[in-house]
Amino acid sequence: MFSFSRLTRPQALAVCALPVVALLAVAGLAPLPFAVAQPGGTANVLGEHEGKPVLTVSGVPTRETEGELRMTTIVATGPQMDIYLGDVVDGWFRSDRAVMPKDSVYPVGDDVKEVEKHNLGDMKKSQGAATDAALRYLKANGVDDTDKVKVKADLGKIGGPSAGLFLTLGIIDKVDGDGSGGDLTGGRKIAGTGTITADGKVGPVGGVALKTQAARRDGATVFLVPKDECSDAQAELPKGLRLVPVTTLTGTVDALRALEKEEKGGKGGKVPSC
Repeated sequence: MFSFSRLTRPQALAVCALPVVALLAVAGLAPLPFAVAQPGGTANVLGEHEGKPVLTVSGVPTRETEGELRMTTIVATGPQMDIYLGDVVDGWFRSDRAVMPKDSVYPVGDDVKEVEKHNLGDMKKSQGAATDAALRYLKANGVDDTDKVKVKADLGKIGGPSAGLFLTLGIIDKVDGDGSGGDLTGGRKIAGTGTITADGKVGPVGGVALKTQAARRDGATVFLVPKDECSDAQAELPKGLRLVPVTTLTGTVDALRALEKEEKGGKGGKVPSC
């Protein structure tokens, strides 16, 4: 029979530590159910992506726009890629990486084709909701012939619902601008993220701390963030990037108008802040 009483204290500690060391060794060699994400690309919905217009609006006259409305993305390790303890530890200690549960990034499983189909399906639904929200907003604000408007959106293989808000703003800017002859952007590079519903509600998306980094890297000075994700966006906020929290489409447009008036020194509505 083995007895701890016959061991010195250092010997006993060493024996007790062996299972822990063995467990860590196994953990270091075994794949873990995580994905590692980092800042992805951004796309100006008022311009082109991969050589093609992101938004094509027909049926009514459209306007030339200035400035940019940049939807943001994150990129994550693939659904079939193994992630180990070292990758997780590295991700925890880097501001440009995020460790996320694999099933939250790839809820439909590890099949690459199935994941791509799911994400592109989400994007298609988002495009439909964005068009509906934009046309409802334009009609409510006195724009004629909204029933004639046709919208085609093309973001290539970018999937998911998080471009919804920016597709909506892009449609509004191309058709009516800020409603008084100017641009929604005020000529600035504005980035952000957020889902949209047909009735104009803005929803959270996740990964905003990485998306703010992508936005600033690509020259944005303002970032529109779903209000519920303010604290996440502030966590690693790059210098020179201003957060503007939003909850509805109408509130987003009002915030952009107020921002333009503020920068010109005029009186207007208050720009919300986190």
